[in-house]
Amino acid sequence: MDDHTKTKFDTVMVIDDNNIDLYINARMIETNGFSKNVLRYSSAESALQYLKENQENTKMLPQIILVDIYMPMMSGFEFMEAYDKLSPILKDYCRAYIVSSSIDENDISLANNDPNVVAFQEKPVTKAFLESISVDGNL
Repeated sequence: MDDHTKTKFDTVMVIDDNNIDLYINARMIETNGFSKNVLRYSSAESALQYLKENQENTKMLPQIILVDIYMPMMSGFEFMEAYDKLSPILKDYCRAYIVSSSIDENDISLANNDPNVVAFQEKPVTKAFLESISVDGNL
């Protein structure tokens, strides 16, 4: 993408243990001008560590976080529980979305009832989904 092209966001974080989904989601974000930078994490623990280390520095934080549900060691829901304990600065700056191939009503309900989750999105991330996210991070 041309450096002069305006993107909707500066930084987006994608968390998914499946490297193919991680790649597809990151490419969709990059090719559609959604974000200048994509932070890619294949584990929720390492993504959480990054957020903890930078929670007071908004220049280093992603505005949008896309997190998968089913991952080894720490699920997307466990990630969101830990996310809830991070600083109010971070939670005011970042907007989290659950992105999953799950169609389980319980998963969708858990995601929709989490106050830190803006929305549940079925995989794969689409151009329409990215376009539906407003600059304030809401749908």
